[in-house]
Amino acid sequence: MFRLRNLAGLLLSMSALATPPSAPAFAWGATGHEFVSGLAAEAFPEELPAFLRTPEAVAEIAILGRELDRSKGSGNPHDAERDAGHFVHLDDDGLVGGALALEALPITREAYNAALSAKGKTQYNTGYLPYAIVDGWQQLVKDFGYWRAASIGAKTAATAADRAWFDADRRRREVIIVRDLGVWSHYAGDASQPMHVSVHVNGWGAYPNPQGFSNSRTLRVDYQSTFVRARINRADVKREIAPYSACTCTIWDRMRAVILDSHRSVVPFFELEKQGAFTGDAKAGIAFTNTRIASGASSVRDMVVDAWRASTDTNVGYPQILLRDIETGKHVLERDDFGRD
Repeated sequence: MFRLRNLAGLLLSMSALATPPSAPAFAWGATGHEFVSGLAAEAFPEELPAFLRTPEAVAEIAILGRELDRSKGSGNPHDAERDAGHFVHLDDDGLVGGALALEALPITREAYNAALSAKGKTQYNTGYLPYAIVDGWQQLVKDFGYWRAASIGAKTAATAADRAWFDADRRRREVIIVRDLGVWSHYAGDASQPMHVSVHVNGWGAYPNPQGFSNSRTLRVDYQSTFVRARINRADVKREIAPYSACTCTIWDRMRAVILDSHRSVVPFFELEKQGAFTGDAKAGIAFTNTRIASGASSVRDMVVDAWRASTDTNVGYPQILLRDIETGKHVLERDDFGRD
């Protein structure tokens, strides 16, 4: 079972959120991110391992949802390399940096940066949130695969020593999964904040603005931190969590759907702000924000379920072994499968 005290030794500082060339910024504040990650964990279905559904694990995942913002200001190269993973600038036509459709993104960040460079942009000033979501999800699939394998090895390995080793590794995997899942969930939270998937990240900015939308550079912080902390009730957000939505698609498809759903809320956000909906107890602003945070939590839950299901087709060990072969007994694990030099 996941043990809370084991987590401290495995926490790794990652990145703070910034939107070059402006001042460092966050997607949701701590409150919003804890809502996204914690409510997602509370919504995990019974098909996920029991250790992920304990109150202790749920509480850790909620707190870890803000971890990527806590290491803000660690210095370079840490900040310069990682900050851009928290956002992506889509223009009003839904093009990344005004140059690439989400469905046309290259498979690697290197190729992505090359495509943007041809348009005078880079992954660092345009953001690489799509890749952060996919990369972290792939890690989670692998984590689940190793947990499944270790759970089997703890029962079926030939020697008592190997069975004991796999049982210890299973417990170790549980700590790692909680950490990896909680930290990665931050990115889906980022994606659910409309300004974080838009060129209109610091107010409407220097773009055609016939509707006279706000150009206040404090708008994002005023909304995502001050307003959320003061006006958004966790129980109200929880009631907005959608049922699991099955998707016979890839993680790339999931990622695009999450980002585009949020992007469709950019103009409605600015319209509501113009009406004063994010001051005081305006019901329209509260309802909008409840929906956005709940959308983030729902997408985290959906992608975690997808990762669990996808892990049956992963491979583990070295040389690599198909997890299905371990599960069917075709391959009986031994300690060296996870550590043969």
